[in-house]
Amino acid sequence: MIEDNNLEEQEESQEGLEETSEESSSQEEQKEGEEVNIMAALSYLGILVIIPILTNKEDEFVKFHIKQGLVLLITAVVAMFVGVVPILGWIIAPLVSLACLVLAIIGIINVLGGKKKQLPLIGQYAEKIKI
Repeated sequence: MIEDNNLEEQEESQEGLEETSEESSSQEEQKEGEEVNIMAALSYLGILVIIPILTNKEDEFVKFHIKQGLVLLITAVVAMFVGVVPILGWIIAPLVSLACLVLAIIGIINVLGGKKKQLPLIGQYAEKIKI
C-alpha cells in the first residue's frame, strides 16, 4: 500500500515536471516570438533599422521587414533632400513624408499580425535588396 502511494506520487511528480518543461519551452518560444516582432517593428522606425540589421538578420521574417524598412528610410531621406528645392520640392516632400509615415504604420501592423506582406509602392524594390 505504501509502495503504491509512493509510485503514484512519483508518477504525479514526473507529470508535473513534463508540464513544467512544456510550459517553459512555450514561454521561451513566446519570448523569442516577441523579440522577433520587436526587431521587425524597429525596421520601420527610421534609423532604428540599424538595430535589427546588426543583431537579427538570420530570421527570414525579420529580414523581410528590414528590407522594406530600408527602402522606406531611403525614400524618407530622398524626400528630405527634395524638400530643399523651392516650390515643387515644398509640395512633394511633405506628401512623400506623409506617405512614408502611413507605410511605416502599415508595416508595423503587418509585423504585429505576423504577416510577410509587401508594402504598397515600395515592396517591389525591397525584394531586390540583398542582406
